[in-house]
Amino acid sequence: MSKYIGPVCRLCRREGEKLFLKGSRCLTPKCAFERRGYAPGQHGKEGQMKKRGRSSDYATQLREKQKARRIYGVLERQFRRYYTQAVSSRGLTGEVMLQLLERRLDNVVFRLGFAENRAQARVLVTHGHFNVNGRRTDVPSMVLKPGDEVEVREGSRSRTYFKSLPDTAGSRSAPTWLSRDTGRLWGKVLQAPARQDIDAKVNEQLIVEYYSR
Repeated sequence: MSKYIGPVCRLCRREGEKLFLKGSRCLTPKCAFERRGYAPGQHGKEGQMKKRGRSSDYATQLREKQKARRIYGVLERQFRRYYTQAVSSRGLTGEVMLQLLERRLDNVVFRLGFAENRAQARVLVTHGHFNVNGRRTDVPSMVLKPGDEVEVREGSRSRTYFKSLPDTAGSRSAPTWLSRDTGRLWGKVLQAPARQDIDAKVNEQLIVEYYSR
């Protein structure tokens, strides 16, 4: 499946709920979902008005899987790979899969408050603005382990965006499984996130059922 490059607000409208893909903009009246909370397309509003009955189990499972993919911004092949890895790991498959997604480098950068949303975090990582354990890293999909440290590279700190980052990052709270120092633009993975630490509104059991058909 190719990468989606269209308006991300259409993804929220397709799933019928806010996925917060644009960060703080999603909390303002400018949010497209607030103005048009129905599916995109010529017949989106009409289809919503005519929608009756109960969706099939397959449709419900598919929509949950698509929603999770869009929240974390991963392609189908990547997403299935996380599921396969979770199946072979100890613990609940769905929870382990979400933990892997949460520990992606781009998501950790976002959770630390160093980016407005995951898409921006992916761009910042790809451009090489971050070190992981002291080494420059430009792979957003890198899965971090407890004890790994993330910090903004010294050569990037003089850029306008990173100069103002301590103030903007400080206004956002970080999850308990991460430690950070906004003044140093540094963060550390303390442990794997527990399910209650993952705020993505996803029913992971439906995703497991989808792939185990």
